[in-house]
Amino acid sequence: MKASSLIIAWITSTLTVLAAGPRDRFGGWDGVRGKATGFFHAEQMNGVWWLVTPEGNGFISKGVNHISYTADQAPALGYSPYARVTSAKYGSSVKWAEATATRLRGWGFNTVGAWSSREMSQQSVPHTLILNLAASAGANWLKGEVADVFAPRFEEAIRRQAQRQCAARANDPFLLGYFTDNELRWGSDWRSKKTLLEDFLARSPETAGRQLALRVVRAGHDSVASFNKAWGTTFKSYDELAGLNELPMTGDAAKAAQRAFLREYARAYFKVCREAIKAADSNHLVLGCRFAGYAPPEVMEAMSEFVDVVSFNNYGFTPPAETLRNLHRLTGKPVMLTEFSFKAQDSGLPNTKGAGKPVPTQQDRAEHFDRYASALAQMPFMVGFHWFEYCDEPAEGRFDGENSNYGLVNIQDEPWQVLVERMTRVNAGLESLHSLAR
Repeated sequence: MKASSLIIAWITSTLTVLAAGPRDRFGGWDGVRGKATGFFHAEQMNGVWWLVTPEGNGFISKGVNHISYTADQAPALGYSPYARVTSAKYGSSVKWAEATATRLRGWGFNTVGAWSSREMSQQSVPHTLILNLAASAGANWLKGEVADVFAPRFEEAIRRQAQRQCAARANDPFLLGYFTDNELRWGSDWRSKKTLLEDFLARSPETAGRQLALRVVRAGHDSVASFNKAWGTTFKSYDELAGLNELPMTGDAAKAAQRAFLREYARAYFKVCREAIKAADSNHLVLGCRFAGYAPPEVMEAMSEFVDVVSFNNYGFTPPAETLRNLHRLTGKPVMLTEFSFKAQDSGLPNTKGAGKPVPTQQDRAEHFDRYASALAQMPFMVGFHWFEYCDEPAEGRFDGENSNYGLVNIQDEPWQVLVERMTRVNAGLESLHSLAR
C-alpha cells in the first residue's frame, strides 16, 4: 500500500474511533457543545453549523426515509409484499419498530425521516414529521398543482392542519422538527411548463391569487400605453386587461413579473406555515419544504426568515455542491439533504422507474454512499442527510410505478450487507469530519 493510502486509512480510522466516543441519549456527539435548550435547535459554532440535541451536544441528522412496517403496496398484486414478511416475522408493528430501531442505531443512523410508521416515533430515536400543509389546502405535489396561498381559506386550512398534527407533539424532546410539504412546484418543471404567474393568471377572476397576479403585471405602468410597450400587447383599456387569462411571457417585463410574483407567493406560503406551526408548537424546528432538485433564488430569499433549516432533495452521484452553497448563501440558514439514494443492477429489481441512474453492484452503492455522505460532512453549512429509503420497492411497482433498489433491506427484510456495513463505518466518523469543515 502506498504511503499516502496508509495515511488516509489511518486518518479515517482515527476519526471513526474519536466519533464513536460518548453520545447522549439522542445520539449527540460531545465533541461539540452548544446550548442545552431541552429541544433540538440549529447553532453555528466555530464557523460550522450543527443541529444541537436537547442536552446541548452536536448532532448531524443521519436519517432514513419511509421506515414503514407495511412499506409500499404493489397495485398489480393488490397487497404489500414487505407487509406480509413483517407480519409473519414480527407479529406486530410495535415489535417490528423495536427491532428496526435497534438495527438503525447499529448502522449509525440517528433520525427517522419522512413517511415513517407512527411506531418509529415511539422508539426514543430523533424523528421528523412531514405536515403536508399546502397539500391540505389544495396543492398536489405529484401533479404539480399549487394552492392559492393568498386566499383566506388557505391560512384557515394550514392552521387546522398544524394544530391537529403539532400541538400534541409540542413537548416531545425526540422530535427534531417539521417539514412543511414535499417537493412543491415553484415554476416550470417536469409536472407543468407554466410559471406560477401564468398559472394564476389563468384562474377565475375572483380568486385572490389571480387578483395579485394582475397587480403584479400592472406594477410600474401608469397607463395602458406603457403596459402595451413593455409587454408587446395592444390593449385599449385596463378593463380589457382585467379580463385576460394569459400574456406573452418572453420579454423582460414578463420575466420581472414572474420573479416578483414568485417572491410574493413564496413569502406568503412560508410565513403562513411558520406562524401556524409556531402557534401550535413553539419548541421545534421548521425544516422547510423539501425542494425537488431545484429552488429558485426568489423562493430562497423569501423563505429565509421563516425556516430554521433548508431541505433539499437530490439524486445525483455527487452532492450538488454549488447549489447547496447557494441555498445557504441566500438564506443564511443551515441545509439538510433530505433525499438521496443509489440503486444497483445486481438487486434483482427492474430499477426502470424512480430517480437516479442504477449502478452495477451493491459494492458500488456502498462506495457512492461513502463519497456522498463524506462530501456533505465537509461542508460547514450542512447539518444532515436522509437516505431514501428503508425497504426496497416491489418489483411489480408501487403506486407510481417505481420499482427500484433504494432500500437498506430487501423485500424479505434482509439487509444489503455490503451497503450497511460501509454505512456503519462512514456514519461513525461524520461528526469528527464535520467539526473540521471550513
